[in-house]
Amino acid sequence: MPYGADTIDFSLVQTDRKTFRIEVSPNLDVVVKAPIKVNKDAILNKVKKRSVRILEQIAYFEDFHPRITPRKYISWETFLFLWKQYILKTEITKKDEWVKLKWKFMLASVLNKKNTETVLNRRYLERAKEKFNVYIYPVLDSFKKHNICPNDVRIRKMATRRGSCSRKWNITLNTELVRAPRWCIEYVLTHECCHLIEFGHTKKFYDLQSTIMPDWKKWKNKLERLLA
Repeated sequence: MPYGADTIDFSLVQTDRKTFRIEVSPNLDVVVKAPIKVNKDAILNKVKKRSVRILEQIAYFEDFHPRITPRKYISWETFLFLWKQYILKTEITKKDEWVKLKWKFMLASVLNKKNTETVLNRRYLERAKEKFNVYIYPVLDSFKKHNICPNDVRIRKMATRRGSCSRKWNITLNTELVRAPRWCIEYVLTHECCHLIEFGHTKKFYDLQSTIMPDWKKWKNKLERLLA
């Protein structure tokens, strides 16, 4: 069922019951349980009325879903860096290990090919810290009028999430975000900063996020496609 820029797909279960119940599972499945005698239009109308809440629950569970494709870290595999795609080429060295970007290639010099993942991840972390330190300030400035500022913005590799916000007002960004364009990184930081004002994925949260970053859905969707 279309709802604004989103689509809500759901399965319908009609039984001998008196009330409606709409459930969103951690697997992002939406199940509508309805009385057996209720017609299709009434069911769609009920789903439409609860669409905001359904999308909030879907977004909440999406935060826990692994999105980053496992890599083999072998030559000719492609890697993203700030929205550009590079072809990995590895060579064995007896000296220092390093990673360089040259034209369309990501050149990695390693002591052993088993070290490739470690060397690349180290380089991604270094570049993430460099880039994120530039990108975060405009976003943080947009929250000043709310008298909001995180205690700390940390950058590290995360297994399943793009970013997180703790109740101690610490925000963590995944180094994998450095593969995406700047606006996607700003979207994730904006999302986490909104949690400093409204911790849950409520209507108030999404209204705030839309006020600060009106085109956030565009960059969220692009991020999901790039790092799926």
